[in-house]
Amino acid sequence: MSTEDHTKPPAGRDIVLLTLGVIGIGTSGPVIALSTMPVPSLIFWRNLGGALTMLPFALRLQQWKTIAQRRAISLSALAGLLLASHFICFFAAMRLTSVAAGVAITTMQPVFAAIYLRFKGGHIPRRAWVGMVIAFASVLLITGVDLQLSVRAFAGDLLALVGAGLSAGYVLVGSQAQKNLATSTYTTVCYFTCALSVLPVSLILGFELFNFSAREWWLVLALIGGAQLLGHTMFNLSLKRVSPAVVSLVVFFEVPVSALLAVWWMNQTPPSGTIPGIIGLLIGCGVFVFRGRLST
Repeated sequence: MSTEDHTKPPAGRDIVLLTLGVIGIGTSGPVIALSTMPVPSLIFWRNLGGALTMLPFALRLQQWKTIAQRRAISLSALAGLLLASHFICFFAAMRLTSVAAGVAITTMQPVFAAIYLRFKGGHIPRRAWVGMVIAFASVLLITGVDLQLSVRAFAGDLLALVGAGLSAGYVLVGSQAQKNLATSTYTTVCYFTCALSVLPVSLILGFELFNFSAREWWLVLALIGGAQLLGHTMFNLSLKRVSPAVVSLVVFFEVPVSALLAVWWMNQTPPSGTIPGIIGLLIGCGVFVFRGRLST
């Protein structure tokens, strides 16, 4: 594994899948911010809808007969738990800080993925590390500005950062599970586990699950169709051929998509002081993703 390059850019079909994925998840932040549904309830319905959509394809394949497949199903369930934890942090962050800042910080996901892969013996080029250092410094700038403006926004930034680490874990575990499972089987188990793991939170804390306005249900459908199916599922399809570090990194393109949609749908712009940090974060991630032409 030590000779494997975990920052090799995607090619062919995977570029299309990842592009669709970016568009899909780019709608997530603004839609979450627009919704007033309790966070655990929103996570539950989003993932239950995604799981039910993928279930017929998974049942047709019947991938639960071999020991390797059953182990992969266990990994899929673990990925679902990590995804649920990520969603709780990310959804809460979208309601505490600006959409642009929260989404930008969540793009720190590849740093956590790359550190893990390097620890396991994977090759991360030196220039890629330079990009990650720039990205991390930019996150410090964003959170520092938000702390001066509002403790609430700073708390949202911290939740987004924790969510980034959890998201990296979800992608890494998912890539292992899909070595022995089709994406439809993996996503069905993962999304069902995610939905079921947040259901007790909603019930114990007394959050409403059903009595919402038509507007809220339309937003749930937007999350299922956009962020869940067009976003996460496209990324999961690409994980069979593309390194988890690269899939994690491509998520940084979510920042401009989410920021533009937040301006369009919500008339929300990030605080001016955080804009240099957001730009720096994009530059840092750009150095990472284009390292192939620059590495020595």
